[in-house]
Amino acid sequence: MGKFVVVASANGRVGIEEAARVLANGGSALDAVEVGCRLVESNPEDHSVGLGGLPNLIGEVELDASIMDGTTLRAGAVAAVKGYEHPISIARKVMELTPHVCLVGSGAERFAKEMGFEPTDLLTPESKRLWEERIRGESSDVDPGMIRYHEQIIQWLSLISDPEKPAGGTVNFLALDREGNLACGVSTSGWYCKYPGRIGDSPIIGAGNYADSRFAAVGCTGRGELAMRIPAAYTVVVRVQRGESLINALCQTMQDINKLEDPYATGLSMVALDKDGNHAAVSNRPDTTYVWLEEGMDSYQESPRIYVA
Repeated sequence: MGKFVVVASANGRVGIEEAARVLANGGSALDAVEVGCRLVESNPEDHSVGLGGLPNLIGEVELDASIMDGTTLRAGAVAAVKGYEHPISIARKVMELTPHVCLVGSGAERFAKEMGFEPTDLLTPESKRLWEERIRGESSDVDPGMIRYHEQIIQWLSLISDPEKPAGGTVNFLALDREGNLACGVSTSGWYCKYPGRIGDSPIIGAGNYADSRFAAVGCTGRGELAMRIPAAYTVVVRVQRGESLINALCQTMQDINKLEDPYATGLSMVALDKDGNHAAVSNRPDTTYVWLEEGMDSYQESPRIYVA
């Protein structure tokens, strides 16, 4: 049996030690990434995931998530889910109990209800305040409550989508358990003030999430549309399969992403963990970090991502 490793995006700090505890107690990589993501989803101070996530253009919090088992290559995902705090757990139920990979919108919400998940009001006072300030920032005469009734809200989308402002965040958890199984979990509230119904890379297997226990697991954060056009996570894994080092696979894929034309290219980051427990992370934005914890460590360590301009 090998040693376990957990790797996460920087906002995974709140969940990484519990995820490692799952592995230390003999749990699976799948269990670990789900537990880690759930703790971030429940953190109201993190406005990029779950409870307190930043709303879409009309003030509604829509969540996306996916989970993948690197040993069986089974995956589950949900997208544009409203009213449920833990899309990562709903995604796992999709993987385990249905013949599908992804459920969206009202169908995903119906499934969550059937599975016994409790509805939650995801819009916290703080996330509502931030949304109202963003809308009013474009026009002091606008009542944010009326945006949802605007006949051509697409015009507002072009105003709100400022490439100099953060598009939103995501949490990635990757785990290698003692049995050699890799898994990846991704959860997000997506692009801040996105058009209703927009989904990014997080629930798209191969774009924002991919795991194959023979090679590596990869998760993405940032401008999901970029990761969808490559697709990023699967490309990294394929490069590892072809014999490239984990770092080279990440850097070469990021260089490909940097060549994409996109006026809203607000940045993309990737984190990866291979079958031997090696891990690395890259970003096309400077001064970004990720966290990791492996067997034998008392607490997690935060390390810089490789900057790929």
